[in-house]
Amino acid sequence: MVTAPFNWRPHSRGRIADDGHGSAVGPQQAVDVEAARAARRRLVIDRSCRVPCLVLFCSAVVWLLAGTLLAMIASFKLHEPRFLADFAPLTFGRIRPAHLNVVAYGWAFNAALASLLWIKCRLAATPLRGGALVLAGAGLWNVGVLLGTLAILTGRGHSTAWLEFPVPAAAMLYGGFALVAIAAVLSLAARRVRRLYVSQWYLLGALLWFPWCFTVAFILLMPAPVGGVTESAIGGWYTRNLIGLWFSAVGVAIIYYLLPKLTGRPLYSHQLALLGFWALAVCYPWTGMRHLIAGPLPAWAITVSIAASVMLLIPLLAVTLNFHKTIRGRYRLVGPSPTLRFIVFAAVCYLLVGGQGVLLALRSVNEVFSLTHTIIGHAHLGMYGFFTMAMFGAMYYIIPRLTGREWASVGLIRIHFWCVGLGLALMVGVLTAGGIIQGLELNRAAAPLGHYIDEHGLSEGVGAFLSQLQVRGGAVDFLDVTRGTIPWLELRTLSGMMLLAGHIAFAVLVGLNVAGHSPPRPGPMLLSAAGRGRPLE
Repeated sequence: MVTAPFNWRPHSRGRIADDGHGSAVGPQQAVDVEAARAARRRLVIDRSCRVPCLVLFCSAVVWLLAGTLLAMIASFKLHEPRFLADFAPLTFGRIRPAHLNVVAYGWAFNAALASLLWIKCRLAATPLRGGALVLAGAGLWNVGVLLGTLAILTGRGHSTAWLEFPVPAAAMLYGGFALVAIAAVLSLAARRVRRLYVSQWYLLGALLWFPWCFTVAFILLMPAPVGGVTESAIGGWYTRNLIGLWFSAVGVAIIYYLLPKLTGRPLYSHQLALLGFWALAVCYPWTGMRHLIAGPLPAWAITVSIAASVMLLIPLLAVTLNFHKTIRGRYRLVGPSPTLRFIVFAAVCYLLVGGQGVLLALRSVNEVFSLTHTIIGHAHLGMYGFFTMAMFGAMYYIIPRLTGREWASVGLIRIHFWCVGLGLALMVGVLTAGGIIQGLELNRAAAPLGHYIDEHGLSEGVGAFLSQLQVRGGAVDFLDVTRGTIPWLELRTLSGMMLLAGHIAFAVLVGLNVAGHSPPRPGPMLLSAAGRGRPLE
């Protein structure tokens, strides 16, 4: 164990340097001395982060399994509504919001906070300050998630998406986040590296943006709700900012940190990174009403939201170009590196979900796909394909450095990647395709009389329409449209089973590593010997 103090100052540019014991060494020895010092610094930082970050990571894995189980029950109910229909806590109206909150606040936040703390300390070149605060915050946060989830399942939740937790549970989340954020800010203030790397921008911004969004939504919607359609506007504003200013910011920060590390190349352009950061900060808070098009809200507010959504092309293209230029020529490393597989997958999904989001914000597109399964597929592409895959990549990179042990099984890593990758592709594919058909049919069914008149003329069309009403007992095409989605929903459940298998494999890997049942870490684990060169430390 390294307990002796070390010199943080880099050696001079001269021909000789001090090895820390008063002896002069040559240029090569000076490089070796500085490399040893850097390794000791990383070791001290990792040890300071070990317990707090592992508590957050392990909590995240537990909530991931719980959220996946809730998702499977909810998905099965969509095509088998009688399943567990007589048990009130597991009815769809409760289990669906419980799943969303468990995944968002249980899995995603715990994993994001642990990654944020570790990356901040590494980039600041300083050990974690306030580890006890992080542990207290993690405990408060997870108790809040547990109580909030139980409240939803017992019928005591609120009705606004991602704000269903009752006031006491939401207050616990706020307090837990504040404790972790204080530790992160203290570590940043004690940094040895004065210049802020691009990942620090995004992480610091996320630490400030989330409490701002949560505080505003909490005050306006929970103790004394403002009422009326204003609640929908505020709820849409909160969910959009939670995705863009917290989850997206942390996910982009992780990719910005790991991609240069794993490819051995510096970030392509800090100017592009600066453009992407400020464009995200300026444009994203205005996009909250993009899903409320045609709702009873001021037209100017929705138009501003649409315009801001289109302007998100600026950070999307800036960040994607930076990613591509950084990894260009090093794609051979994706095959051998577990971390790089997930990170590159996440970067590709970031581009896809961003482009899809701009299209879905347009009125002409939104009127077809709004309230269809395409929107659900879009959400999974963003929250799972981009953010969750980035979290998986971060955990594959960070956990071995915290425990000093590598992963126990290459086979389980492969099972994890291919199950979640193929499962996500199947889910997004079937929901998007099914949503397109559903949206087109719903728009046709919205005016069935006009459809028949267009096809058969006025007199014959009216006769055909009345005939259809008589056959259907007065109903229109909506039920047929709904029944037509059942095959797509059954495939969605199949994709969920694939995700569950991948999550179980990942949980086993994390459990073996943290419990000390995996081999000591001599270097990064590779999935194959393909390609020349190894992922860097």
